[in-house]
Amino acid sequence: MAFPLPKSLTPSKVASFKDCALAFRFSAIDRLPEPPSPAAIKGTLVHRVLERLFWELDAGARSIDVALHFLGQESRRVFGGEEWSGLDVEAGQEEKFVAEADKLIRNYFKLEDPNVVNVAGTELMLETKAGSMTLRGIIDRLDLDDDGQLIVVDYKTGRTPGANFEYAKLGGVQFYAYLCEQVLGRRPVAVRLLYLQEPISISTVPSQQSVKALQVKTSAVWTAVERACDREDFRPNPGKLCNWCSFHAYCPAQGGTLPVPAPATESTAVTQLAISAN
Repeated sequence: MAFPLPKSLTPSKVASFKDCALAFRFSAIDRLPEPPSPAAIKGTLVHRVLERLFWELDAGARSIDVALHFLGQESRRVFGGEEWSGLDVEAGQEEKFVAEADKLIRNYFKLEDPNVVNVAGTELMLETKAGSMTLRGIIDRLDLDDDGQLIVVDYKTGRTPGANFEYAKLGGVQFYAYLCEQVLGRRPVAVRLLYLQEPISISTVPSQQSVKALQVKTSAVWTAVERACDREDFRPNPGKLCNWCSFHAYCPAQGGTLPVPAPATESTAVTQLAISAN
């Protein structure tokens, strides 16, 4: 019996399939749970603080002091939640965790002045269909420049990629440029990655050619996914990334046992945003 197709492709799923088809199957088809990590929780925390900075405050009120106040509030929620209690962390690590998040928030203010940013939306879920394929993604922040043109902004709390990987990271953001073009009817004039650890900003200008290339690439990945599901053939790709993989217990290349594939489930509803040109 063929495996059920995943309901959609996201930037992370495209990258996952290219890195290791079997890990993609575990995540997107079998939907195996992945244990939370301090780094992932910290990333979610910082994203939440920056979302509140723009969603709750008008320009002129977005100060670093208010952002750090939000950080304190959101940190307390994290430490009282199930994800944090499920982590195998030593006692007293909360202070170090907050200090690292504090540095990321402060570094954000070194990259831009949030009071001069014209925000159209934060944490926007966009979805579009292309044949049998559904593409979906969440945009951290969508801005409007002085001419009313769209700018996609993506926060990164991990390390800045080396020169060999920079293009691939920008290619992932091109995914969001394509979604904007399809859902909102307008291609962004820029996509920006804000790396908060350094801090550094990496930008690119999406073109008709780059967006078309993204569409061709995702279509090729989807065709490969369809073929793998039909043939029940998702192969592991052992390498350095295995050190960070959560699926060792199920991976034959790591001495694990393959699980029985999960049945298909209904896709979740998606809220779309319409932005009028000014």
